[in-house]
Amino acid sequence: MTVRQETINKESGNVLFLILIAVALFAALSYAVTSSTNSGGGNANDESNLVNSAAVTQYPASIKTAIIRMQVTNGVDDIDILFDKPPFTGLTQTTAAVFHPDGGKATYSDASASVMADNLPGAWTFNMDQEVVNTSTTAAGVDGNEIIAYLSGITQSICDRINTELGIPTGQVIAAAISIADNKEEGDTSAAAVNTIGTAASTHVGLAGQPYGCFRNGAAGEYVYYHVLLQR
Repeated sequence: MTVRQETINKESGNVLFLILIAVALFAALSYAVTSSTNSGGGNANDESNLVNSAAVTQYPASIKTAIIRMQVTNGVDDIDILFDKPPFTGLTQTTAAVFHPDGGKATYSDASASVMADNLPGAWTFNMDQEVVNTSTTAAGVDGNEIIAYLSGITQSICDRINTELGIPTGQVIAAAISIADNKEEGDTSAAAVNTIGTAASTHVGLAGQPYGCFRNGAAGEYVYYHVLLQR
């Protein structure tokens, strides 16, 4: 056998070896992709819930920043803060309105339909009708109630994901459903708190001291995300 033939044989052997490695790697990659497709649905859902839950929690944080800016700039007392939404029909106290250009300059946005149980955009409400135990005060009343943002009607999976990320046990249920429909606007006077969030010896005691979290509003009610904007 000549040197040239030996060289050709070696090169052929090397090429064949590389081809076999490539085939093996391709087979392994195909198996991984197939396994991910067949069994990764739950992981995809988890990732989607994580992204969506982050969007829910981040929006009130931006509103909180706007409130602080408005109080510093306009000297608005916390009890006078308003949450009138565009188009601000009949609004006169514009410097006290969180969403008005003269006030907090915040942008009002409905929550994405992807986080809502009815697959429709979700409306936020803002009021100072309730308080959260162990966040600031434990005495129910107008002067002690927190200013809270509520998003009612989110999916259970988003609710559970939010609480899990916060280290709060899932299944927080306020048996005697609280009223969160009131949106504090011009001319509105908030009532004293009838219920508080996170009361002792209750099914939502896990929310005590939590400035934000999620609960079911009544045993068969909607899942609600709450976010304390101002502790009082």
